[in-house]
Amino acid sequence: MHLSDISEDAARLLPNSISVARADEPSITRSGSAASLAYADPVSEATFAALVALTSAGSGPVAADPESLAVLALADRLAGTDIPILINGPTGTGKEVLSQFIHNRSERRDKPFIGVNCAAIPETMLEALLFGHQKGAFTGASSGGEGFFRAADGGTLLLDEIAEMPLGLQAKLLRALQEGEVVPVGATTPVKVDVRIIACANRDLPLEVEEGRFRADLYYRLNVFPMSLSALRERPADIAPLAFAMLLRHTPKGEPVPWISDGALAMLKQHGWPGNIRELENLMRRALVLTGGRTIGTEHIVFDQPARLVSRGNEGIAPVPAAADEPGAKLAKVVQLSEARAIMETLDACGGKRAEAARQLGISERTLRYRLASFREAGLAVGGRR
Repeated sequence: MHLSDISEDAARLLPNSISVARADEPSITRSGSAASLAYADPVSEATFAALVALTSAGSGPVAADPESLAVLALADRLAGTDIPILINGPTGTGKEVLSQFIHNRSERRDKPFIGVNCAAIPETMLEALLFGHQKGAFTGASSGGEGFFRAADGGTLLLDEIAEMPLGLQAKLLRALQEGEVVPVGATTPVKVDVRIIACANRDLPLEVEEGRFRADLYYRLNVFPMSLSALRERPADIAPLAFAMLLRHTPKGEPVPWISDGALAMLKQHGWPGNIRELENLMRRALVLTGGRTIGTEHIVFDQPARLVSRGNEGIAPVPAAADEPGAKLAKVVQLSEARAIMETLDACGGKRAEAARQLGISERTLRYRLASFREAGLAVGGRR
């Protein structure tokens, strides 16, 4: 699929906030809530990917792969029901984003959407946080709490990583689903709730049931309509639109959004993505640090084992070698180290004064702060500079 020359009929399908036009150089510009896409090659993958990212920005999942589009079409149909949904898939594949999409397309969209990560809450606290508690129900309960079920009344409750929920609590969750009511900790009277449940799991729940770690009755209660999200490497057509979406998300306001070259996109599609979409997001944030212009090329694509800067001694900044088997990795490391070294040496020469260093580097002080923060997030030990 490609753009070609957009006809008037096709243009009407785009949101009013997005304008598209042919130009000598491709670019994405934003002004407030409006955005414009200039494309040089209507049949390039980058052109189509950028348009998908712009169209999806802030409105739901970014998808172009046939498998992902089929999942979204099914999710849109399920949004009109109240049946429980179980979403399976590896970590970082977008299960929470899909859950939010289902809620936003449902009749419950004006009511709360509350997400709970069952693995992130201590077992001793999870019951009270889910079902609520009365004052004095346990040590430290100086006041009552409504819990997530009652807070989500009328809306949607996402139970993420539900396989991590302890067995004893699974029985109480099953009752809440069956009866539509919860019993707060310390109470004897149930409280009615109207909540649509979406559960997510990155484990094989049938295997968990077989090995006694997950209740079979709860599994079948949740598994009314199962959905599955594949690993990113199994839906390659999503990679380019997601990459552009990450650039739109992380490019600072007021700064131009870089374009992604065809060579860089080819590198992204060749990668195995063990960390799925989260890994892609980290990589695009690194690329934003490394690119000095309006285009992200192969030299800016650094996969998850970047060169690191160690302490500054008599010999200056020394890189710790990283894996060099990825295409373009060596050149990208040279660019990364050179930029960090130039910034740090300029800061040293200016006595740590950022305003003066930014002036000498020919960038704004805000951009300098952004670069330093991004170096740290990308794993570069730039030191505790002011």
